[in-house]
Amino acid sequence: MHQPAPASAPAPRPLRADAARNRAKLLAAATQLFGERGLDAPLEEIARRAGVSIGTLYNHFPTREAFWDAIFPERLAAMERITEAALATPDAWDGFVGYVEGLFALQAEDRGLNDAMTRRFRPAGEVQQACHRGFRHAEHIIERARDSGQLRPDFEPQDLVTLIWAMSQVIRESMETAPDAWRRCLAFFLDGLRAGAAHPIEMPPLPQGQLGEVMRSR
Repeated sequence: MHQPAPASAPAPRPLRADAARNRAKLLAAATQLFGERGLDAPLEEIARRAGVSIGTLYNHFPTREAFWDAIFPERLAAMERITEAALATPDAWDGFVGYVEGLFALQAEDRGLNDAMTRRFRPAGEVQQACHRGFRHAEHIIERARDSGQLRPDFEPQDLVTLIWAMSQVIRESMETAPDAWRRCLAFFLDGLRAGAAHPIEMPPLPQGQLGEVMRSR
């Protein structure tokens, strides 16, 4: 006997015009404030900048993570473009350098993204999924540069995470007074990553689980 198809979930009702305006104002204010102060920026200040009550804020974004999932897709799309450009660059070393420079340039423009990349706060939803995809892509960029003989052979994806962690500190502390200071620091790091400058390192890279615990404990 033919069974009727299960009823599909009703489509979400569109927001009223005033509610849509409030949501847009909240997103604009949150994007600006998280970029200026990082992901721990007070939600009360977001509501104030948007010109709405804190109750209205929670009606639209019941958690801080809900803001992140609404804000970061644009930034994450920019990271995808950097990755694609790195893999399309004929010279594998140039692709690797372009990738890390582009990544840190994005972090230097946005304290919130800098926080998300270094996992000062545990990401959720789309942000977490995008971080996992980004790490897999980074593995291909690193492998390609190693196979070309230009990146030192003992550099592992976990070492890139440590580099991101270190550079994020430079970016965070110098963003207001010397916003390009990270570029000089990165240049020294990159020279040390060239295969011709490499010396054997006895200590292995941190395991993924241990590295995550260290970063979250800060």
